[in-house]
Amino acid sequence: MDSPGSSALTRGQVARYAIGSLGTGGFATLPGLVLVYYLTDSLGVTALAAGAIVTAAKIWDVLIDPVIGGLSDRSYAHAGSRRRFMVLGGIGLPVAFVATFAVPGGLGPVPSALWVLVAFMLAATCFSLFQVPYIALPAELTDSYRERTRLLSWRVVVLTLAILLFGAGGPELRGLFPDDPLRGYLVMALVAGIVLAAGMLVAASVAPQRPPLPVVAGLSIGAHYRAGIRVLRESGPFRALLATFMIQGLATGLMLAAAQFVARWILHDEGAVTPLFAALIAPALLMAPVWKAVADRVGKERALRLASLVFLVATLVLVGMAWLPGWWILAPVALAGAAYAGMQTLPMAMLPDVIAHDRSAQRGENRSGVFSGVWTAGETTGMALGATVLSVVLAATGYVESTAGVSVDQPGAAVAGIAVAFSALPAALMVLSLVTLSGYRLRERDIVGTSA
Repeated sequence: MDSPGSSALTRGQVARYAIGSLGTGGFATLPGLVLVYYLTDSLGVTALAAGAIVTAAKIWDVLIDPVIGGLSDRSYAHAGSRRRFMVLGGIGLPVAFVATFAVPGGLGPVPSALWVLVAFMLAATCFSLFQVPYIALPAELTDSYRERTRLLSWRVVVLTLAILLFGAGGPELRGLFPDDPLRGYLVMALVAGIVLAAGMLVAASVAPQRPPLPVVAGLSIGAHYRAGIRVLRESGPFRALLATFMIQGLATGLMLAAAQFVARWILHDEGAVTPLFAALIAPALLMAPVWKAVADRVGKERALRLASLVFLVATLVLVGMAWLPGWWILAPVALAGAAYAGMQTLPMAMLPDVIAHDRSAQRGENRSGVFSGVWTAGETTGMALGATVLSVVLAATGYVESTAGVSVDQPGAAVAGIAVAFSALPAALMVLSLVTLSGYRLRERDIVGTSA
């Protein structure tokens, strides 16, 4: 039962908040799917350098997230809303995203790599300006344990649609220009940028306008980092949940980054990335409401453990692709997709519970932005390391990079490395995430009665 002070959300609030996932899902998906491949197979950048570019941009993202979280809390205190940060990010991200894929032809690998690095770092900055306050909103929109699950369940439905739209549609748009891949990437980025802007700006309108609340004091950058360290030190549930989400983000990010390479070198069809990606994501459309029902019955933590186990089984089955490649892999990929819905819905629904529990323990101190800043930094780290791990595997197994229009043959070790990166390594990470999840002991009875 919800506490007497719990508040029901309107359909409009739920819808506008969920639409924001067009922006977060799109930006999290499309670069992870095509950026390393764009660098290695269209710009001639080495695999290690490509991984370093993605990692450097994400490290920057991790460094600024706690600062943006603290600044977001101060803005909420002074202006009563987090909307200004979200609007700024919603305007800046599409521009920087297009610039990332607008490398002029003939620049050469080194200047091309620098171009992508600068543009992608700017895009990551703008993304954080939106994402950090966006994640903080659920704890401020409602104080109901189950309403938060409802809110985040619909967000994951839209997130899944966004992942399908960007993950399947992006490569299709690129493929419209087979004789000019660089133009294909630019058209893809332009269309994607329009959708990113629309989703983010609509979501900004749902940010509540409320009277000032107590915030973490301090204007210096060091104060913001100390605030982030403090929430990690003081909240055991947050540490366990963040570690689990980061490790699972690494597993899914690794599979996402490897999907294009699986399509090209294991299924021998570059266009196969679309059905492969659809098989991973489409089941989540149906399963997000199912995971909500499971969570309402057995609790969010137990439901997350079940989803993780299902994902583990699917990745273990995929290990067989190293010896028997073929289209049969779509079935276990679809099973992983069904589990992925729970792995997204449930941690994001648990985070506002953690924030509400902390607010009660801190006698009303509002640290939502600090929590969301640290969370976003952790989420970014997990997803970014997926591309990094893949680039290391590719380099270690002798993957041969190329430029647009040039055909190469890959050694058997490189193809085997791609298969392992898509199956065995994610499976090992899922086992580790189950260990960290065992440290999360916050239950509904601990949340009911807290005030958002």
